[in-house]
Amino acid sequence: MAEFILEFEKPVSELEKKIQEWLRISKDNDLNVDDELKLLTQKLEQTKKDIYENLTPWQRVQLARHPKRPYTLDYINMICTDFMEFHGDRRYRDDAAIVGGFAKLDGQPLMVIGTQKGRNTKENVMRNFGCPHPEGYRKALRLMQVADRAGIPIVCFIDTPGAFPGVASEERHIGEAIAVNLREMFDLSVPILAVVIGEGGSGGALGIGVGNKILIMENAYYSVITPEGCAAILWDDRSFSAQAAAALKLSARDLVELKIVDDIIPEPLGGAHRDFDAAAGGVKTTIAKHLVELSAMSPEALKEQRYEKFRHIGAFKDGK
Repeated sequence: MAEFILEFEKPVSELEKKIQEWLRISKDNDLNVDDELKLLTQKLEQTKKDIYENLTPWQRVQLARHPKRPYTLDYINMICTDFMEFHGDRRYRDDAAIVGGFAKLDGQPLMVIGTQKGRNTKENVMRNFGCPHPEGYRKALRLMQVADRAGIPIVCFIDTPGAFPGVASEERHIGEAIAVNLREMFDLSVPILAVVIGEGGSGGALGIGVGNKILIMENAYYSVITPEGCAAILWDDRSFSAQAAAALKLSARDLVELKIVDDIIPEPLGGAHRDFDAAAGGVKTTIAKHLVELSAMSPEALKEQRYEKFRHIGAFKDGK
């Protein structure tokens, strides 16, 4: 994949290129450039901190969409073993925008399910850019019900801008498919963890997001609508996306404060795409921690906790 640099990352990229240039000069001319490299390295580390420790909500949205960011199958392959993928909803077809199957996390059986994007044009067409059709949600529910019968925990990885809004999707009842998932997930008797690893867009994310615990990566977002969609509605102009991102309170820190998500998974400085292993390590550690807590609860307690969690999200205000 070609190099992909976000606008706010350019100062970091320029310093990294200068360091590589000095290393090339040193090698080609047998020169000692340690002092220059030390200064540039110090400047690079400070620049990274200045940028990545003060990201705006819109910049975090851009990182969440970074094409080199780890996707669901990357995390499954890095943190799990014995992954056996299941296909099809047993009604219409297989939807490659949602993947899932049995796996093990340090020997513990799990059902892992998640939205999956592609790395190139061919893959993105196959995965529908991570936007599931109704059959994707029906496949996910089928796998969840298998896990429920087997008595094993469910881990859902969320990374989608939203469910596919096309005519074919509507013809096969995308709204009903998501609604049924919401209803049925509340009745499952096993622990459910939902992990937002990138984009968490609207009902497309919520269709596999009814969990006892909702986890989110540091630079992911979770929102009722994309910033562009919000800007188009409120300002009739998508150029207001940055303002919309701030107003939506969609970043990890805001979501924890609003008690919508339960825990933030730290990322390597600069984003998960800069160090897959470190990002996966954080995901694995956080999932394992919460599974220990949830596995100690009875089926009845899990259902009640899940219901109460979502029952208390948001607030009602009488307008009279």
